[in-house]
Amino acid sequence: MCLIVFAYKAHPRYRLIVAANRDESYARPTAAAHFWEDEPNILAGRDLEKMGTWMGVSTDGRFAALTNYRDPKQMNAAGKLSRGELVASFLKSGMRSGEYMAGLDAKGGLYPGYNLLADDGKSLYYFSNMEGVAREVEPGIHGVSNHLLNTPWPKVVRGKSALDELLKRDSEELEEELFTLLRDAEPAPDADLPDTGIGLEWEKVLSPLFIRSEGYGTRCSTVLLMGDGELIYTERVYGGEGFTENRFRLPF
Repeated sequence: MCLIVFAYKAHPRYRLIVAANRDESYARPTAAAHFWEDEPNILAGRDLEKMGTWMGVSTDGRFAALTNYRDPKQMNAAGKLSRGELVASFLKSGMRSGEYMAGLDAKGGLYPGYNLLADDGKSLYYFSNMEGVAREVEPGIHGVSNHLLNTPWPKVVRGKSALDELLKRDSEELEEELFTLLRDAEPAPDADLPDTGIGLEWEKVLSPLFIRSEGYGTRCSTVLLMGDGELIYTERVYGGEGFTENRFRLPF
């Protein structure tokens, strides 16, 4: 994932609402959201190169999602473990989210920079190995891209604001409107771009919520609605001019 905006305990029906885009090389082999044959309780897409995932849920109501931390010095991740294994590891662990996150600091250096969200159905935690502190997420609207939680990058600010407006309107078409939010491809003004060391041209390309470029862009969008005893998990995978949709409704 390269953008996750979410509302936690900020909606009367859903304790957790997530809208997320995964940005990746178009050539990287990927499986759409499905129940994994080797871990049947996990519902997630899968990176077929490293066999991890960027976002998923479990049949007992757990959720986890990951974004990379943008640091050009870490472009060459030789000798590092795959960040995608962290999501799957939590989903199948059975551990409380706070306990799981607290244990990550000791092995933070084994992975390139990342941001991880993990929810055990009772509490939601955030951890980044770039700061090394496990933090319980406060109720409200939050966002994370390729820096720390709620860093005010243009896409994070724009996504949080749009999500806030949707919740204020209490739209009956919430799921579809969340996908519309995620398709926002407007670049940020140059003056608002962060400087992460990749140059102005790439900062501009990567600034929209939905990214299009030659060889790299938004591969899929995912919306999660988690309420009391039920979750709805919908993924749209983009290809050509259209998309394919995989939608799951689970009791837990």
